[in-house]
Amino acid sequence: MSQESVVPGELGDPAAYAADVPEPGAVTIVVPTFNESANIRELLHQITESVPSRLPCEVVFVDDSTDDTPEVIDKAAQDCPFPVTVLHREEPVGGLGGAVVEGIKAAGSDWIVVMDGDCQHPPSLVPELVATGERANAGLVVASRYIKGGSRAGLAGSYRVAVSRAATWLTKSLFPRKLHGISDPMSGFFAIRRSAVTAEILQPLGYKILLELAVRSRPREVTEVPFVFQDRFAGESKSTAQEGLRFLRHLVGLRTASPVARMIVFGLIGLTGFVPNLLALWALTEAGMHYLPAEIVANQFGVVWNFLLIEKLLFRERRRFRHWADRTARFALLANADLLVRIPLIALLVGTFQMAALPATALALVITFVLRFVGTEALVYLPRRSRTARSTA
Repeated sequence: MSQESVVPGELGDPAAYAADVPEPGAVTIVVPTFNESANIRELLHQITESVPSRLPCEVVFVDDSTDDTPEVIDKAAQDCPFPVTVLHREEPVGGLGGAVVEGIKAAGSDWIVVMDGDCQHPPSLVPELVATGERANAGLVVASRYIKGGSRAGLAGSYRVAVSRAATWLTKSLFPRKLHGISDPMSGFFAIRRSAVTAEILQPLGYKILLELAVRSRPREVTEVPFVFQDRFAGESKSTAQEGLRFLRHLVGLRTASPVARMIVFGLIGLTGFVPNLLALWALTEAGMHYLPAEIVANQFGVVWNFLLIEKLLFRERRRFRHWADRTARFALLANADLLVRIPLIALLVGTFQMAALPATALALVITFVLRFVGTEALVYLPRRSRTARSTA
């Protein structure tokens, strides 16, 4: 169920526009929240003090809280001179990033500013983000901690600083072209034109929504403004080891969006499967099992290992297309069929085409690998064709 609370009033009088903010100057501030009730009044107070006097605004909270945050927003909104909306989600699909996407869909202004609800992103910078975007005719304006005038002072402790640095380096290394001109891809504070983003193509996972936007829906023109990352006003950081793992899965999902990249990752996962396979083979033969049945049994350990990694890292978004038991059975069948195809193929290459055993084996491995990848993607993880589609084909 969605809960909405709207304070009466329009987006503002044109006379409220500052001289350096050309039309359209109205802005929707999207704030994703999870148990931030202690920060709400201070955040709305800071927005009231710095934004409406320079440009009209509305605030959309997209809330996944399990505490009284929606009720606190309702009460605090009564003192605000701008519209405030609360969209409470019972199911936090996509995490914080998913909440931002919902806020973008609900936004009523040409400019959308995304910021956190813990007061670490200064609302006083909102007008400058919009003004900079208008002056540069940009579609995306990033508030960066890593350009002159910016600072990450509000990051608590050397551990978080190190994690932030490592995550920034990793993302820029993986997406050098998509993130060109963005010094702080991990920033959660940015402005984007509504016309520059297609919310339907976004597939957020976790809290790094700027990375998702830049990779899947990057506007042609991007600029930055410096900002000083503030201390959290109240409460504790929501960054956890689990969020870190979701971030890594998100990176893999973004990086494997193309078929070639998916094939490469599929192959790397397959290589790691040799470890459980060989360990199981050693244990079984040491226990006295003949090496041939031991090889068959040990192969299943590699199959299970590969399946779990592929499920988590490579085709996570496609798991919904088939039941887990169906996916498991199909994957196991394809993985074991590899053995049945490879040996006759080697014999064909050696006997008919007069190839030496070593290059024939290498070629057979490449051929069966490509077939296994194509078969896995097509038979295990692609959507089923509906009966209607089959009957009209």
